Amino acid sequence: MSRHGAAREASQLDRRLEALDSARELASGVLPEQTLAGVLQVLDRASSRRSLSGDHTAVGFFGATGSGKSSLFNAVSGEEVATAAVRRPTTTEPLAGIWGVQGSDPLLDWLEVHKRHAAAPIKGFADDDTGLILLDLPDFDSTRAANREIVQRMVGLVDVLVWVLDPQKYADAAVHNDFLTPLSSHGAVTIVVLNQIDRLPDHEVRPVLESLTAILARDGLGKVQVLGASAVLGTGVDKVRAAIRQVAIQRQAMSQRLAADVTHAAARLAEESGLSAGGMKPAGGGTAAGATAASKARLAGELAVAANVPLVVDAVARSYRLEATRRTGWPVTRWLARFRPDPLRRLNLRREGAKPELNRTSLPPAGAPEQARADAAVREFAEAASAGAPGPWRAVIRGAAREGSGRLPDALDQAIASTDLSAGRKSWWWGVFNAVQWLALVTALAGFAWLGVLAALGYLQLPVPEVPRVQGWPVPTVMIAGGVLLGIVLAIGARFISGAAEASRSAVARKRLTAAVAAVAEELVVAPVEREVGRLTTFTAALKAAAGRQ
Repeated sequence: MSRHGAAREASQLDRRLEALDSARELASGVLPEQTLAGVLQVLDRASSRRSLSGDHTAVGFFGATGSGKSSLFNAVSGEEVATAAVRRPTTTEPLAGIWGVQGSDPLLDWLEVHKRHAAAPIKGFADDDTGLILLDLPDFDSTRAANREIVQRMVGLVDVLVWVLDPQKYADAAVHNDFLTPLSSHGAVTIVVLNQIDRLPDHEVRPVLESLTAILARDGLGKVQVLGASAVLGTGVDKVRAAIRQVAIQRQAMSQRLAADVTHAAARLAEESGLSAGGMKPAGGGTAAGATAASKARLAGELAVAANVPLVVDAVARSYRLEATRRTGWPVTRWLARFRPDPLRRLNLRREGAKPELNRTSLPPAGAPEQARADAAVREFAEAASAGAPGPWRAVIRGAAREGSGRLPDALDQAIASTDLSAGRKSWWWGVFNAVQWLALVTALAGFAWLGVLAALGYLQLPVPEVPRVQGWPVPTVMIAGGVLLGIVLAIGARFISGAAEASRSAVARKRLTAAVAAVAEELVVAPVEREVGRLTTFTAALKAAAGRQ
């Protein structure tokens, strides 16, 4: 493999490891800690292995009791390195045969292999430049727990896995279910050897190998190398050596093994998340819907009703109408309006001299119906936002929507109290109507005074001057009638104008209050939900990158 190719492969592995670590961090609090701990082990293992010799390839021989694993190890090594005997189990601790001792010690220390043997060069297979380490390991079905633990650990550490099976137990569920199937993503660094084929009649060798190949395909290892061999007769040993030599001289086994570990870890995260390992999409199809404009609007609308926004809007209308009456009504009767309380003041929504951030309304506290409505609105929003998300993430998104629910009542009350309802703003037409009203009243009073003077003169038997007339009507009478009539007409007209103005004022208040409620909903409900939906999106992208699909 060229240096450029090796550098490119190392860079790709770097990116995949970083993506896996990102996915692990993003899944914190969502997926089980045990799963995340397993991913962290993969990352730690990869970091440790990459810091050690890249010029050596560690090849582990794994097999069940009686499979002839140690005998095959000796046959491949070309000398009696491992102890093979009838008494089982024979191998109780790992044994290393090394071609290229220099630089191998740190790697073997990490593998915790203490029995080491500098193997003699074998032409066409391995010499001191090959950097090959063959490991004879205890039986994976050993009755000794310590032996099984060694095998389990080595399965996760060696660069290449050679599984030695025998014709009697090649279909044993233990090796397939416990080891081969979980390592289906490691086909590039797996070799399967059917040993002891000398015990089979010649005509059965091929059918047994085909049967083993079919079983491996069901395990997800359809492309793995399957070789037949006999350690006793030496049959097929050269093919086993050739397969091992190929992976050793290419110097790709370590990277391929680590890449397979990352793929397996990403698939595990995907499975725990409810994502399909193939497409990294929810098993049910689709993705998290997230917070749409329509769902935000529905949430804000429902919370507005629950927070008594309609009551406040109605109070704005009635307050404006009352103030308009006080300002533009007939002066003779408008004073009666002063005895009617201001609806906004009763709700403590008049802002004169008050600091909005410290103000609180006197709106009725949310009762059971209002609270139920608010809860239902939040729940409906969370359901819509999490639709299509995989199970664990759906629960997290829903939880994010509920986490701020306890603060909603106070926050909504503060938002309403802080909203500028324009309650203190005067309408331009009030001054005009007020001036004309007073002019009409003064005119009527002047007419009454004129007539009063004339009546007093007559009563005192003094000369009464001639009263001017308009179309035959005395001017004082016209002044009284005109002033009173104009005042009444203005009062009625003001009601119609006030009705249109209060509708406009109410619409403005409703818009501002709804915006204030929407801001609260955005902060306490929408933003946490969007944060979790974004986390899911980033997590999915990281998983795809870790799995090598980006």
